[in-house]
Order: sequence, then structure tokens, then C-alpha cells
Amino acid sequence: MRAHLLRIKSPDALIAESGADLAGHGLRRTMGLFQLVCFGVGAIVGTGIFVGLSDTVAEAGPATVIAFVLAAVTCILTAFSFAELGGAIPVSGSSYSYAYATLGEGAAFLTGWCLLLEYGVSVSAVAVGWGQYLNELLRSVFGWQLPAALSSSPSEGGILNVPAVVVIMLAALLLVRGVRESARATAAMAVLKLGVLALFCAIAFAAFEAGNLTPFAAHGLAGVTSGASVAFFSYIGFDAITTAGEEVKNPRRTIPLAIMVCIGVVTLLYCLVALAAIGGLSAGEVAGKPAALSLIVNQVTGSAWGGGIIAFGAVVAIASVVLTVTYGQTRILMSMSRDGLIPPVFARISPRTATPVAGTWIVAVVFAVPAALVPLDVVLDLTTIGTLTAMVVVNVSVLALRRSRPDLPRPFRAPLFPLPPLLGIVCCGYLIYGTGSAAWLQFGIFLLVGAGLYVGYGRHRSRLRGVPEGAATEGRAPAARETGDAVSSDGSVGRAASGGAVARAALGESVDPVATGGSVGREGPGSVVASGVGDGRAGQ
Repeated sequence: MRAHLLRIKSPDALIAESGADLAGHGLRRTMGLFQLVCFGVGAIVGTGIFVGLSDTVAEAGPATVIAFVLAAVTCILTAFSFAELGGAIPVSGSSYSYAYATLGEGAAFLTGWCLLLEYGVSVSAVAVGWGQYLNELLRSVFGWQLPAALSSSPSEGGILNVPAVVVIMLAALLLVRGVRESARATAAMAVLKLGVLALFCAIAFAAFEAGNLTPFAAHGLAGVTSGASVAFFSYIGFDAITTAGEEVKNPRRTIPLAIMVCIGVVTLLYCLVALAAIGGLSAGEVAGKPAALSLIVNQVTGSAWGGGIIAFGAVVAIASVVLTVTYGQTRILMSMSRDGLIPPVFARISPRTATPVAGTWIVAVVFAVPAALVPLDVVLDLTTIGTLTAMVVVNVSVLALRRSRPDLPRPFRAPLFPLPPLLGIVCCGYLIYGTGSAAWLQFGIFLLVGAGLYVGYGRHRSRLRGVPEGAATEGRAPAARETGDAVSSDGSVGRAASGGAVARAALGESVDPVATGGSVGREGPGSVVASGVGDGRAGQ
């Protein structure tokens, strides 16, 4: 068992096996820097600020601004680690793959299990918030809204949250059409929601009253800490940028840059929105209110038109979060499936759309169920603690990889190393403490279930079974993985040589044919073919 838990998959192997399924059907590198930044903004800005702001105010009062700053510091420190690892290991597995390359298979599986909370369960939570703002928009524009029976969970007096199910299914429909179409839609929605939040700040600051900020920390340090744990939900999603590692042009440069730009823009925006909200309306009037931003604008302007615009922006913003986070979840499951740790259906890529169609629909259906039946507040703390745990793993992974692979190319290096990852671990731990004992208990049970799945399924079907304890694998192309052979363009088979050469070829980088004993080239999207004897991925 110990040998299974400590099996390590090298960064070269992770990169070499990326970009295609076992049948050779490949993903396509279509996203540039602008699309990736919009993708990150699309994943972050949504329910957390449009809906969760009022919950943060309920905990921290006017000190909500400090709570957002504290949550932002945690994210920025961890963002340095994500940026370094995202440039060094640009694959779709994100935190899961980083743990596999440094901490072993057992830690990797549990990290992937935690990411179900960050991505899958948060999709359910975000979809619930979408329904709240959809009703606000309908009320503002048409004077009516969906009946509570069809827009609320059973515990809130309804039967089924239909809007939450609809937005998840629409996101899945767009995702299976192709990443290019999804990226365009996300970019448009990201620009729109940034504009709406800028409009909110302009309106709220026009009615700013300094008296609303006193008493500033009415609930003391405990309130700020608890508020920061709630506010952290607003930042969940920036790491989704790393799940696009196999569909981004020039990923070693683009991923780190996109992460830092995205987290900087969002942090500034959130602090402005929080300050404007508390200044425009007192904390007591904002705390615990659904669709809080629309409420503030309506109160400030004395009409419903402003709130209707904000509600429209929220509907678009939250829909983009559902889209991008669902995308991230499918890519992480694809990576885990490609490694044999979960069923192979999640790794199958459609040759027509170059997307994991079956896995996308499974994710949509599974997480539409809690979205329809469970209220938002039940899953917020559990999602937060799962995300923070995954971030702790990333910070530990960057420390471990610096020690084990100092030679690995790193286009971005965390500044003042090792302070950022160490401080990131401390901050994550502090926010985990703020979630409370009930969330700790729920998370402990969740981890035990994940450990049982690994013991019962993952360790027996891992593609690293038989690899010695702590050993790192060499990279092999997906279609040739079972034998270790490379398939050439004319159908002949040669023995794979350097895992690093395959890894560079998988990223579209040039490889010296003399050094590898053959030539490695790119032929079609996501595929690498070899001529002679060398590294390669089966042609498609």
C-alpha cells in the first residue's frame, strides 16, 4: 500500500502524455493570452461577489474590505506557486498533476478528490446563485418572477431549482461544441460583467457615506477571520487557468502571465466593490440579503432600472462561472482518467469537436442534482475548505519540485522563494480554521470516502502499477503508452527515447533530431509524429 501511495509521475511523463486520449484523439491549442485572462475572470467573478458579498458583510460588517484583502493575500501567495507550476508543467490536471509529480499517487488522488469540491460542487453553488439573480432580473424587467416551487430547493420551500439545472445544461451544451466557441463566449461575458461591476462602483460611490464604515470591526478579529473565509469563495476559480494547459498556445509563457494578470485585476475590483457597497448602504441593510448589489443600486437610485442592469450583469457573470468551472472539472477528470485512477470514459475525446463529450455530460448531470435540491449556504464552507486544501498541496508541491527537479524549465519563478509558498500554507491554514468545526467534520468524512475510492479502485487500475515506490516514470505518447513504443508517420514502431524530448514535442517545441535519434514534429492538432527512431505521439 505504501508503495502505491508514493508512486510519482515525472513532469516529463505528464507533459508527454498530455493533449490526447489513448486512441490518439487530441485537444487543440486555440487560446491566447487575452482569451485565457478572460477565462480566468470568467471563472472567478460571479456568485461570490454578486451573491456571497452579503454573507461576508454579515460576518465582518464594514471590515468586509479587510476580509477581502486577507482572502486576496492568500490567493496571491498561492498564485505565485500556481504560476510557477503552470509554466513548468502545463497540463490539464492542475493541482492534481502537480501533486502526482511531487507528492505521490495517493496525495494526487485525494487532491483530485478535493478539486471535486472546488469545481464540481461549486458549480452547483454558483448555479443556485444564478437562479436568485434571474428572478431579480425578471421582476425588474417584466414585473413577475418564477414561482418559488420552481426556483428554490425543497429546504427553502420549493420543489426544484429549475434555473440552476438549466444553466448547468446550457454550459455543457456549449462546452461540447468546442473550446474555441467556449473561449469566445467566455471572453464576451467577462468583458460585460467587468463593465457592470464598474457601473455598480460608480453608482454606489456617488452615494458614499463615511458613517456607514463605523463601527468598522464590530465583530472583532473573529468576525474578520470568518468573513475572510466566506470572502475566499469569491476568489475560487483563478487556478482554473491551469486546467487549460493543453489547449493554450505557448503555455509555458501564457499560463503564468494570465494567472498574475487575472488575480491582480480581480483583487482590485473586489476591494472597490466591497468598499462601494458598504459606503453606499449600511452593513445592517446589506447583510444576508439575496441579490445584494441590485438592492444597493435600487436604494441609491430610487428606481428599479439600475438594479435590473446589475441583475442582468449578474446573470451573465454567474453563467460564465458555470461555463468555465465546468470546463475545469472535465479537464481534471480527464487527466485522472488518463492515469487510470478513475473510469476511462472521462478521458475519451471526440475526434470531431476535440472535447471530452461524455465526461462533460456526466459532470453536468451529476452536479445538476445538488444544484436543484440543495441551498447555497450548505455547500459554501465545504467548497471553501476543499479549495484551500488543494492550495496547500500546490504550495507544498512547488517547494518539493524545486528540490527534486532544479533543472526543470521554469519561465516564471515565485519571487522571494521560499517565502510565498510557506506564507501561502499558513494563510490557507488560517482560513481553514475560520470555516468552523462543522465544515471540518464534513470535509473529514469527504476525505475518508475519497480514500476508500482510491483503495478500492484507483490503486489497482493506475497506469503506474508495478512502478517502484517513489520512482518517476519516463514520458511516453498516449497511443504508445502501453508498450513504450513511438508510432511513426509511416506506421512503423520505434522505441521511445527521452521523456523530456516527448514533453517538449507535446508543447510544440522543436526537438533536436540528432539528440533524440530521430525527428519529432507536429502533425495536426494535438499530435506528434516521429520518423525514424525517436519520441512521438501517434498520428491522428
